[in-house]
Amino acid sequence: MVRADDCDMRHLAIVRAAFVRATGVLRQLDDAIMPLRCVFCGTRLRQTEGRICGGCNRDLPWIGNACARCAEPVAVELPSAVHCAACQKREPLVEMTVTPLLYEFPVDAGLKALKFGRRLYYAPAFGELLLAQMPRLPRDLDALLPVPLHWRRQAFRGFNQAVELCKPLARRHGLPIIRSVVRRRATPYQSGLTAVLRRKNLRRAFVARNRLLFRHVLIVDDVVTTGETTRQLAATLIESGVRKVSVLAVARAV
Repeated sequence: MVRADDCDMRHLAIVRAAFVRATGVLRQLDDAIMPLRCVFCGTRLRQTEGRICGGCNRDLPWIGNACARCAEPVAVELPSAVHCAACQKREPLVEMTVTPLLYEFPVDAGLKALKFGRRLYYAPAFGELLLAQMPRLPRDLDALLPVPLHWRRQAFRGFNQAVELCKPLARRHGLPIIRSVVRRRATPYQSGLTAVLRRKNLRRAFVARNRLLFRHVLIVDDVVTTGETTRQLAATLIESGVRKVSVLAVARAV
């Protein structure tokens, strides 16, 4: 004779198994339609993790100590108002440069996939990293300038990665994005050039179409290498009426 308790237990087990199967199907459907996964390893993310999982975030090549003016990594923390030898030799035009990561794997692979592979899902992930760095920057910022691409290069690529990185900063902090500074010469790619050739390549490459009435502009880019791009842009901004310029980028190449 089967007891009622046994029937209830079997019924509960059947319902639980059906629930587990249904949950699995819904998860697979969710993964297929709108997967929320780490951009680096593909691990399914919790809502509190953003777009990079905790493990990958810990393993990223974070910069410990760096020069405040140019973001060049240094062996020890420099005292306030003391800058690296390169900045002492040739003083930057920018107030501050913040780059949280080294241009090493997997950051370099992700940025290349964004720029040249049109993997636009990397943009909000790197944008979140930049958002986290905003408290390190001066509080009087009043505009953003994504490093401009020449119109032909942007037409071929279909987007400007610096603009994509700017978007979450503009939304969160209510800062305008400057559109009137353009790259007037289609300069060759900077990668592979020496510092001297980079300087020659970028001389007078940018122009502001009108007078700028901002106090402190933040230049946003994906990578800082020698800093020549941001230096030329800073010179253009200052000539156009901007008082101060700072820089925020995802990575620093060494």
